[in-house]
Amino acid sequence: MVEHEITGWVDRLNFWFSRFSMWLVAVIIAVMAYEVILRYAFERPTLWASELSLWLAGMVYLFAGLYAMQQRAHIRIFILYDMAPRWLRKLFDIVSTLCIVIFAAATIWGGYGEAKAKLLRWETFGTAFDPPIPATMKPLVLITVLVIAIQAISNLIYDWNREPESHLQLDD
Repeated sequence: MVEHEITGWVDRLNFWFSRFSMWLVAVIIAVMAYEVILRYAFERPTLWASELSLWLAGMVYLFAGLYAMQQRAHIRIFILYDMAPRWLRKLFDIVSTLCIVIFAAATIWGGYGEAKAKLLRWETFGTAFDPPIPATMKPLVLITVLVIAIQAISNLIYDWNREPESHLQLDD
């Protein structure tokens, strides 16, 4: 896969998050391998490996959304988009960006109070390891949704005057 070019500070930020996320996957694999070795070779399972893996995987999932938006790999119905004239494609782009921004605003509006409360009381997971997954993931969801909306606006601005990609299959 050829990655989309980095076009500004938002792309650069999301590109950094994607690289960080790649390392998180390696950390998850190392943690799980460590757990398997301790559990089955030494009969000494850890209290923390499962929750740490879950915590890191949640971050990877969120950062993957940032990367998908930066790479313009989000869902688009190309059969309609490619057949539309350029002015209609621009309208589709505006409407989809507005939908993303409205969704982000609604998510942040509705989730801010809960995220703030969980962060301020440092709510934990309630297990033996008891990591602060709710205290960190709830605010991270809101931050990620905000950055996805900013990335969508950045994509709209950058792609406005670019020649559109065509996804139609041409027969030889």
